[in-house]
Amino acid sequence: MPACGCIWQPYSRPYFYFKSTVIMKINNELSFPFIKFFPLVIFFSLFTVAASAQISPPGLGKANTAFWMALGWRQPLDTAGKVTSLSYIGVGRTSDPAGDANPFHHQAILVLNQEFYQHYSKNKEFSYALSYRRQNSYEETYPYHSADPAIEQEFRIYGRYALSTDVGRLKWKNTLRQEFRKFFTPDFKTGEENFQFRTRIKSQLSMPLPGPNHNKLSGSAEVLFSISKEHLPVQWTSYGYRETRFTVYYTTHPLHLPWTIDIGYMNDLLGAGHNITDVHYLALDIIWEGKRH
Repeated sequence: MPACGCIWQPYSRPYFYFKSTVIMKINNELSFPFIKFFPLVIFFSLFTVAASAQISPPGLGKANTAFWMALGWRQPLDTAGKVTSLSYIGVGRTSDPAGDANPFHHQAILVLNQEFYQHYSKNKEFSYALSYRRQNSYEETYPYHSADPAIEQEFRIYGRYALSTDVGRLKWKNTLRQEFRKFFTPDFKTGEENFQFRTRIKSQLSMPLPGPNHNKLSGSAEVLFSISKEHLPVQWTSYGYRETRFTVYYTTHPLHLPWTIDIGYMNDLLGAGHNITDVHYLALDIIWEGKRH
């Protein structure tokens, strides 16, 4: 089989073979300890051979399909280009949880995000961010009307540490991200979930493509763990695995235009054991690239 069949075709036979292997692994690991799963994340990244800073989709809950679009502005804050700001607004939509494959059916989320990156060496990067998210909630049974409350508001702060290395023509980047998430009802009262600590571990590879536009193919695998303080009733949940996200992206820089365009696909596996929800995302983000001062 040609090597490219494992690089950019998300529905190729190797992709489905590996995906089914991952699902079987999740089903067999009810407790899902990190030490047993993390090698799969590394393997997936190496398998896809597919990391630029795309604005990846947020998790939108249970659905068949989803759509995510973001518009951003990236601005270097120093002459050396080591400190960078990325601001963006994003919207997401989803299908029904069952019996519907239209990713534009329901409004799902509005995101406002501000992140600052600092490259303090050639292959090391740290960033910190503040985010506001307004997510719609729907009933889990047909006809899937808006839930009560219909909106959950979230304020999020997070820090991210990334270490990258060159592997031939490829760039391999591993990221640790720690988040604090605070939740509110539409009138800014505490909801059922008060706040959450979440850990995200991501491994990704990017490969430059020939041509004048500095195009890239990239792919990643990310595992998410969390612990929450609930409001009703007041108690802590157990810390543990929550979901896995696989992405494949194509990145292009149109000639003579200060834009970066990312077109991608994400497969989100929610849950573990015998209770897994498989959600397919289409994603598009357009970033305006500001000039250095």
